[in-house]
Amino acid sequence: MMLENMVALVTGGSRGIGRAICKRLASMGALVGINYVANPTAADETLAQIEAAGGKGFTVRFDVADTEAAQEAIKDIISTHGQIDILVNNAGITRDGLMARMKEDDWDSVLDTNLKGAFCCSKAAMRPMMKKRWGRIINVSSVVGFTGNSGQVNYSAAKAGLVGLTKSMARELAGRNVTVNCVAPGFIGTDMTDGLPEDVQEALKTQIPLGAMGTPEDVAGAVAFLASSDSNYVTGQTLHVNGGMYMGH
Repeated sequence: MMLENMVALVTGGSRGIGRAICKRLASMGALVGINYVANPTAADETLAQIEAAGGKGFTVRFDVADTEAAQEAIKDIISTHGQIDILVNNAGITRDGLMARMKEDDWDSVLDTNLKGAFCCSKAAMRPMMKKRWGRIINVSSVVGFTGNSGQVNYSAAKAGLVGLTKSMARELAGRNVTVNCVAPGFIGTDMTDGLPEDVQEALKTQIPLGAMGTPEDVAGAVAFLASSDSNYVTGQTLHVNGGMYMGH
């Protein structure tokens, strides 16, 4: 599963799952673009970790939900590095709250980043991939897109929407040998979950047959498979990485 001479872009790549994906793709030989919007320090740290391990990368700042910014960024990547082979739509935010009290802004901002962002970036990257007749687009969904979650109607809707987007794009792009797949993480140990009280974390683990939270590296391994030639005949699929918490069809 090697990715030498390939250029990848990972949105929301500066920390957590995104950082693990960047590091994994770089370790396989890809030149990795680390997208961020608000935290240059974290993006630089990801790049430093990649370079310390002998990999290659670069940081790229833009808002994924800004159509023009996404197009410009991907155009710049192609003019500087010659191509884009792999796009991982990982950027995501949360604005949790019960629907009865949820502000429209909290709905809009989550749908914009988590769903529209994948649309904008994919639209910008797909044409050069189609021209090359090779490409990989991988969308990072979530278990809550399948199970739902109280207090997360916006996040669940966006993550479920990514699955429909994935399937339709997979049908449209298959003729040009561009595959589109989804990874749906369950409860993953990141900065966000580390902040939960100990008893809440323990309660979460009781819902997981494997009895533990996953790691960002577990998700990165699934993305690495879908980015590689080992997944040549896989498209329109969702790979669940959740310790058995949800076992879908």
